[in-house]
Amino acid sequence: MRNQILFPRLLVVIATLFFASTVIAQSSEADPRQIISTVNANGGIRLATEPASPIAVEERRPRTLTSTIVARPAPAAPTLNLANRLDQALLTAIQSHVGASYRFNRTGPDEFDCSGLVWRAFQDIGVNFQRAPARSYWATFAEPAKDEQFKFGTLVFFSNLSHVGIVVDEKGFYHSARHGGVMYSPFNEYWLSRIDGFRRVPAQSLQPITPIAKPRTSTTNVAAGERNNEP
Repeated sequence: MRNQILFPRLLVVIATLFFASTVIAQSSEADPRQIISTVNANGGIRLATEPASPIAVEERRPRTLTSTIVARPAPAAPTLNLANRLDQALLTAIQSHVGASYRFNRTGPDEFDCSGLVWRAFQDIGVNFQRAPARSYWATFAEPAKDEQFKFGTLVFFSNLSHVGIVVDEKGFYHSARHGGVMYSPFNEYWLSRIDGFRRVPAQSLQPITPIAKPRTSTTNVAAGERNNEP
């Protein structure tokens, strides 16, 4: 008699457990809480839920991107062994202005544009010609022989005659650039692709070299194209 009573209850318990497991499986994905089933003394099943352990979330701190700017050293001018006394004086004159700022329509002593630096450097050693824009120097002076194009002291012109510098050798030149002022620059791909040609200041322009008390500042109005197109 007792077995007859327990057997149906056992079936009920098994069926209830099966049902509960099905409910738990279906709700586990939607509900993060844990479902606990217990059987009481009368064979009844009680379902209880309790909060599941919190899902560990990795704390993400905002990453700070830092960029390191490496300053490139200015190209070093080569050491020249110039036998010509005039060339030595010209090199000394040019190098005395290295580091000066760029300013349009100025010939020193502390600010230069490109054609103003050329004029001042030659004036410092007694080579006299009229202060003018780069385009005027191109029209005034003669084209050098091919083997003199990269000879020290030759004028080199760039970017449709809007910029001019003084050749050191086949490796580089001196000039006054809008970004950097008076400096030495190598003949890299950028500059070589922009060369218009070369000119030589004639020896007839040479005057007796006399000490210059103080460089004068010229306010000659040079072409606006030179101001707008210099590097």
